[in-house]
Amino acid sequence: MSAVLAPLRRWPGQQPLLFLLLAAAAWFGLYQTLMPAAEALVAALPVERDSHLSGALLFFFYDMPKVLLLLSGIVFVMGMINSYFTPERTRALLAGRTEGAANVMAASLGIVTPFCSCSAVPLFIGFVQAGVPLGVTFSFLISAPMVNEVALTLLFAMFGWNVALLYLGLGLSVAIAAGWVIGRLKMEAYLEDWVRDMPHTAATAGEDRLSLGERLDSGFASVREIVGKVWPYILGGIAIGAGIHGYVPEDFMASFMGKDVWWAVPLAVVIGVPMYTNAAGVIPIVQALLAKGAALGTVLAFMMSVIALSLPEMVILRKVLKMRLIATFVGVVATGILIVGYVFNAVL
Repeated sequence: MSAVLAPLRRWPGQQPLLFLLLAAAAWFGLYQTLMPAAEALVAALPVERDSHLSGALLFFFYDMPKVLLLLSGIVFVMGMINSYFTPERTRALLAGRTEGAANVMAASLGIVTPFCSCSAVPLFIGFVQAGVPLGVTFSFLISAPMVNEVALTLLFAMFGWNVALLYLGLGLSVAIAAGWVIGRLKMEAYLEDWVRDMPHTAATAGEDRLSLGERLDSGFASVREIVGKVWPYILGGIAIGAGIHGYVPEDFMASFMGKDVWWAVPLAVVIGVPMYTNAAGVIPIVQALLAKGAALGTVLAFMMSVIALSLPEMVILRKVLKMRLIATFVGVVATGILIVGYVFNAVL
């Protein structure tokens, strides 16, 4: 336990439910002040009302605290939930299960487990040692970074629950289908030899004796770790989004990211793969692109490729996978993302 949070924990540890109620009331009260505060701040600045600069500044001053506040609150709650899903427990839940239903379970666990692409290698090794089928492992590894609390929080903050739930369904579908396809291809031979030859070990769930106060500690730790890492991406993404919102002409993005341009979706995927960012950085940009005429399916494909097929993750996975399996993984996931983009451009 961190000494930094010791003063905070003494009181919540005695009255954790009361602490949660008071914290929630303070959070909601602060959230209600964001728009009036942003409008007052812009009005106080020496900028012309209704100008491009005024619109960009209002976008930034409202979205920046709103996203950080929403992210901190939901990451705190998810940190408490994540305390139930340690790596050992996740391995135990997936070990020995057959494909199909196991792919669904693995993708669903990816939503509530605090793992990202940087955890890919140790998680992959642990799953192989626990006897988790290769396709099931991939369903988890696709879902965990792509459908996580950061992505869903930011989508909710900027687009509402409809788009957030849409992305949740799409992300789960891609993770489940891609994992199932990879499992059917029987590509265990394309694991690196040292990984394939590792002895299997039994996966145990372990005991869970954490108190509510200790789970509060886990929530605070998640806020420090996750928000502490992603806030620069959030500021950068919102700054770019504010520039697009304020200065890019209406419907400009429709010329190359619209519904009527057949190559828009594959181009969005190709552009997204080499980008070194995450949901925190890309979603504010997605919001601005949509406002300027880009099609929803195209920007969702772009966002998914940035998060699920990033070049850094491929470099990390190269330590445990041979190139043929990495290429198959990229091809299957990219195909799923392309289908998502085209379908939603067609129906929305």
